[in-house]
Amino acid sequence: MSKINAAITAVHGYVPPYVLTNKELESLVDTNDEWITTRTGIRERRILKDPEKATSDLAVPAVQGLLEKRGVSANEIELIIFATATADMAFPATANILADKIGATNAWGYDLQAACSGFLYALTTGAQYIESGKHKKVLVVGGDKMSSIVDYTDRTTCILFGDGCGAVLLEPNDEGNGVIDSVLKSNGAGRHYLYQKAGGSLNPASHETVAAREHFIYQEGKSVFKFAVTNMADAAAEVMERNNLVGDDIAWLVPHQANKRIIDATANRMNIGEDKIMINIDRYGNTTNGTIPLCLWDWEDKLKKGDTLILAAFGGGFTWGSVYLKWAY
Repeated sequence: MSKINAAITAVHGYVPPYVLTNKELESLVDTNDEWITTRTGIRERRILKDPEKATSDLAVPAVQGLLEKRGVSANEIELIIFATATADMAFPATANILADKIGATNAWGYDLQAACSGFLYALTTGAQYIESGKHKKVLVVGGDKMSSIVDYTDRTTCILFGDGCGAVLLEPNDEGNGVIDSVLKSNGAGRHYLYQKAGGSLNPASHETVAAREHFIYQEGKSVFKFAVTNMADAAAEVMERNNLVGDDIAWLVPHQANKRIIDATANRMNIGEDKIMINIDRYGNTTNGTIPLCLWDWEDKLKKGDTLILAAFGGGFTWGSVYLKWAY
């Protein structure tokens, strides 16, 4: 009997229409287009401007587009895993809200929070349900309304983040395609370098936390960059070495879109050229859990059945990891 892998059988994404350019940011904080572009690779990002819309509203068109492509109805979905750092609310889970909005009446689901590595964590978790035979159709969603926790008076963070969402459908595959292996890691000692100071049980919302602007992203950039450059590249190299892969074997590197220099360092460690790297950071910025599925969506028409992909990410926590998969269609 052939081994059952969890294969991506459809992908789709959504970004809101409003474009926040580097030029517009120049009017908000002390920065400029050249500084942002040379240090991050970002030229613009998308923002969900409607104050009555949340992360789940970014996911609805992404998932609907996916289902339409695959010819699957929402009530065929058995499980929804939603990777997000900006849940609609503390509870219920955004996965449950999404299920209601798309009519996935037969699905159970939950949110997974691992900052920018969340989509990889969710993808490998969803794969386990397929490989075990428990489920046949698992929806893995990665999305964030980062503008809801960005301080647009902080020039060190407001230039980085955008809003967006991507989704993939996992189904059984016995042809050797799908998720093959993964390396996932975390180190809670890094929690002081990239986090949201207030809003949790440690520092619940109060007049004082709001006045101190502690409900926004805080990042100690140099430390985060140092850890990310090393660990994201190490994880990608580890999964390749474990599976006897070299740069020529890789069709595409699908990296988390946090910083162009981090992406380049990972590619160099893997010994692959820029022509094999999926990059859209220039147009979307860092959409946290949305970056990797949005890349797959953008490059879908260039992917071929059997292509070898390495997905790699690094996020607050710290969390990081890589996934080796073979494209199934």
